[in-house]
Amino acid sequence: MTENETTRQAISLLQDLGLQEYEARCFMALNKLPTGTAKEIHEISEVPRTRVYDAIRVLESQGLVEVQHASPQVYRAVSVAEATQTLRQKYDTRIDTLQSHLENTDTQEAEDDEQVQEVWSLSGHEAIESRTLDLIDEANSEVALLVVDENILSEALFDGLRAAADRDLSIVLGGQTNEIMATLGGEVATTHVFETGLDWLTGRESDNEVAISRILLIDRETLLIGSYYPTAAEGKGKEQAVFARGLENGIVVLLRRLVTAGLPPIEDPGV
Repeated sequence: MTENETTRQAISLLQDLGLQEYEARCFMALNKLPTGTAKEIHEISEVPRTRVYDAIRVLESQGLVEVQHASPQVYRAVSVAEATQTLRQKYDTRIDTLQSHLENTDTQEAEDDEQVQEVWSLSGHEAIESRTLDLIDEANSEVALLVVDENILSEALFDGLRAAADRDLSIVLGGQTNEIMATLGGEVATTHVFETGLDWLTGRESDNEVAISRILLIDRETLLIGSYYPTAAEGKGKEQAVFARGLENGIVVLLRRLVTAGLPPIEDPGV
């Protein structure tokens, strides 16, 4: 990655963290200088000189820039460690405040209808991995995971499975290939690792067919199914998923019977 690309990405991330573009550009300029005047910051950052002063005032108020009141005034960025700590604390505080507001928001109670069959969708690898980890963490008795796309294997996933095993849950892992099974067996102490034998899960490489990436069954009543296009250039980023709960939910019943074909015998409450 070139210096210009690094700078552009850093500016973008600073904007994600709440800075305006000119503020982010000025801060990055000062990170390249031991100290700098408004003129020097303008020359490096390409921020209009009249706007540099406004940007610096904001950065100073946020504890990211220090000012030496000389003539002309001289500015310097705080250390990288101090800057990142300041931004982290700022957003930790905002997230804590948001959590408090959300928890204290009055919500309408859903109708108590056990027959409602709800299916929810998720989009994006990060969101799906987060929900996968949450479901594993919520499991009470059994975690059954079928892995088709090796790209979903991550240290976070292994940590979640290990934690479930430490809670004495039954962990059953399936892999579409020998390599996936070997990885699962080597990373997680499980009661059972098996090959899915469901070749259709991957689709056909010659076609633009959707393929299954993962199937997660929690306590045999909560189901998550991920899918992707194997031939897509950004297959991992394009992962989609559906998520459903309930012993009588039609999609859960169907997939439970499919998945449990490789699991230890259990009475299917949907029969």
